[in-house]
Amino acid sequence: MQSKYAQKWWTPERFLRKKPLLEQRMALLRAVRGWFEGGGFWEVETPILQTCPVMDAHIHGFATDLKDRNLAKVKTMYLHTSPEFAMKKLLVAGVEKPYQICHVFRNGDDSPKHSPEFTLVEWYRASTDYKAMMDDCIHMLRHAAEKLGIFEYKYKTLAANPFLAWNMISVAEAFDKYAQINLDECLEDNVEALRTAARKAGVSVRDDDRWDEIFFAVMQEKIEPHLGIGTPAILYDYPLSLASLSKHKGRYAERFEVYVCGLELANAFTELTDAAEQRKRFEAEMAFKQQIYGESYPVDEDFIDALEYGMPPASGCALGFDRLAMLAADAKDIDEILWAPV
Repeated sequence: MQSKYAQKWWTPERFLRKKPLLEQRMALLRAVRGWFEGGGFWEVETPILQTCPVMDAHIHGFATDLKDRNLAKVKTMYLHTSPEFAMKKLLVAGVEKPYQICHVFRNGDDSPKHSPEFTLVEWYRASTDYKAMMDDCIHMLRHAAEKLGIFEYKYKTLAANPFLAWNMISVAEAFDKYAQINLDECLEDNVEALRTAARKAGVSVRDDDRWDEIFFAVMQEKIEPHLGIGTPAILYDYPLSLASLSKHKGRYAERFEVYVCGLELANAFTELTDAAEQRKRFEAEMAFKQQIYGESYPVDEDFIDALEYGMPPASGCALGFDRLAMLAADAKDIDEILWAPV
């Protein structure tokens, strides 16, 4: 009869299989932290409990009750999905180069590449734009590989050498190259044009799919499988509606994502610092979230106040540490590089 403990992750026999991967994770953590320390960043810590967990319509937080000494509810609070709002307040306070390695929480994510609780590396640079974050990502991944003694990151059958020139491609260029779609003609106000173009490209979409659903379907089927193969890729300049916290230029925004072996690894942008414009975008994003998911989050008024007070021009990036550990250790499932699964 099979032992009832046979499938427990904490049995020494099962845990032994993970030890080499976890040793690689520890070495990676030292390398990443060393890169920041060598660059003169300040390691900061901000509260996990926040008034607002996120202002992205498609990211979902965990709610909890804040209570007083009599255990009466004071207000609803949320576990942060990113330390973004608090770290930007530190930019206002005068911390020019903050970074943080912390646990964050996102509900509704369930796949070999996701965990509802995971480790995020987030950092900012005052007086820069998103090109500085591009350089940071390139240098950090190269530094980490050097410290680990590896020459490429791996995922399943794919590999990417960070020491080669990275593939820099705009979202519009990627849509044209991999799906033969002219994105300029299919932006947010022209859902039928994007629907028609997606079907012509062989992507299955429904008659009632929203513009963003069609966009992500094209991304998943036609574009992401080509990104970060052989060398990491930076996909930049997203449509404005997909970058509510970033500075815009025309109908696109100064936002990019890093892809390695087809895996999305990091998300970065030039920060929006206009308080009135930020409030407008937050309210639109939450109205959209309420419409499609039946839930929304309150605006962090303290964050708006900080923008009004004066946040310096800045750029910021959030990188999924667990995914980077997967790539460094050649793991197939995120649970393989977590000390304990959720």
